Amino acid sequence: MSSSRVLKGIGVSPGLREGTAYVVSTEVPEVVDRVIAPESVEEEVERLRETVADARTHLEELRDRTRDRAGPEEAKIFDAQILMLEDRDFLGEVEGLIRGHNLSAESAFEFKMLELRDLWAHSSSATLRQRVADLSGVQIRVLRRLLGDMVMPAEPERGSSPIIVFTTELTPGLTVQFERDHVAGFVSEQGTRTAHAAILARSLGIPCVMGLVGGLEEITDGTRVAIDGTHGMVIIDPTDEELDELRDREQRRLALEHELEAAVGQPAVTVDGTPITLRANIDLLEDVDMAAEHGAVGVGLLRTELLILGRTKLPAEDEQVRFFQRVGVRFPDAPIIVRTYDLGGDKFPAPFKVAPENNPFLGWRAIRVCLDHPELFSGQVRAALRARAHADVQLMLPMVTQVEEVDRTRELVQQCAADLKREGIEAADDIPVGAMIETPAAAMIVDLLASRCDFLSVGSNDLTQYALAVDRGNAQLANRFTPFHPAVVRLLRTIVEQANRAGQAPTVCGEMASEPVAAYMLIGLGYRVLSVSPARLPLVRWIVRQLDVPSAQSAMESLSMAQTAKEITKGLQERIADHIDLKLLELGRLPVNEGEATFKV
Repeated sequence: MSSSRVLKGIGVSPGLREGTAYVVSTEVPEVVDRVIAPESVEEEVERLRETVADARTHLEELRDRTRDRAGPEEAKIFDAQILMLEDRDFLGEVEGLIRGHNLSAESAFEFKMLELRDLWAHSSSATLRQRVADLSGVQIRVLRRLLGDMVMPAEPERGSSPIIVFTTELTPGLTVQFERDHVAGFVSEQGTRTAHAAILARSLGIPCVMGLVGGLEEITDGTRVAIDGTHGMVIIDPTDEELDELRDREQRRLALEHELEAAVGQPAVTVDGTPITLRANIDLLEDVDMAAEHGAVGVGLLRTELLILGRTKLPAEDEQVRFFQRVGVRFPDAPIIVRTYDLGGDKFPAPFKVAPENNPFLGWRAIRVCLDHPELFSGQVRAALRARAHADVQLMLPMVTQVEEVDRTRELVQQCAADLKREGIEAADDIPVGAMIETPAAAMIVDLLASRCDFLSVGSNDLTQYALAVDRGNAQLANRFTPFHPAVVRLLRTIVEQANRAGQAPTVCGEMASEPVAAYMLIGLGYRVLSVSPARLPLVRWIVRQLDVPSAQSAMESLSMAQTAKEITKGLQERIADHIDLKLLELGRLPVNEGEATFKV
């Protein structure tokens, strides 16, 4: 692409479209603090309640519209915003500010919403940070109604070409507001692939680019643009030659996409006949259906932090049971691996009062928190035992570094099972317990952990981070964070060899299992169970079906003495190129998360 007018972001919904730019302001309206007279307090509370009810009704209408246009699962995205407007605890706190401090409804609502937004935005959970757009949608909608403004911008008059919507933060409501035949694409300065708006754009088949920081500074209404939602590019005033190049690449991408769709119904078996089990990593309930449709053999990682983060109280046991059972319904004959609360760093629920730590990611987190707070942990264990009565639910412990942590968890499981039996509640008598191998310490005692655990799973993201002493969220260190570092490769080899000797086949549930070259490496090292993001299942399945295990094993043997990550990466690329056109893969790839550029082919 020769043009100097190319903006780069994150491709979150594939496809190439052309159109004219339409800039939409999604800024939170300015609220001027206003104090009301004491005799007007109840009237102000009632105004808040009426406004919230109106906003909720409008969201329900958007949900119905989405159900008609995109489907029932996509419509559930609006349930998250509706639930925010039904949260009695949150709304009760807003009313408390009105009554206790004589604040206007808009001042009180903005104060509590900003408080919640700050909590979510600074969470170490990428998934929770990506839900800030849901908060923004609710905040803008309610405040505009309270201030007497219109809720959403009007759709522009139809011209000769479709529009491409540019905005600071794309919300689900804005995504479905416009008529599909009028919108060619969406571009947002904020957001990532797992944002609700991105999910909706993919379901609607509309190209979308997010993370285009500063992009709106380059765009004015009516500017001619092209959007490449596969590679995250926006081209301003594209030339005919550039458009021809993009169209050609889009045709090849569609051809690859057709091949990937055809692979969904095929077994994940290598050319030499070796079966590879593919499971799914689940962040949100909307991921479950995609995973099932893409042929996942169960769930290799079910994250549970969203059950408690950003909430004013801990979830009830029954709520957790329903959550696990809903996942189990889609995978009746396969395991559902529930990762116990991976709390820590700044990832704590509101009810927790935690003293600051100098090194929070090396401190009180994950299984350490759970074992120190059995009142929190036992509720999750009880829910898992109850759900296991109807599905193959299993427990996986994050950040294990000591065998005692597994032993203490098993003791708690037995106590919870006994309590449930005594209470006459239907539940399993026991549940499989496994450990995540995420630190060099765990990697070096795999044999000991295997003797205590029913299964083992490698969390490659943290394993790489802790092995290399590189913060994976630090942009300055991005080029140092790589799973192809010789130290990480040696740890991965040690883990699978020790586990195999103990009679176990470890899973890899980190992001590297979702990437072509890394997946090839893992298969060559001896891993036969990979758990990947639902969207990547067709690609990984297709890759598996192109490879043969002896070649992958030979590649890893030849690289066993490699001294640099660059040497290993290059060697793997050369060997995998014997089976797969890497340029063809690049056409169909989609980012997995903010840090996935680390794994670029």
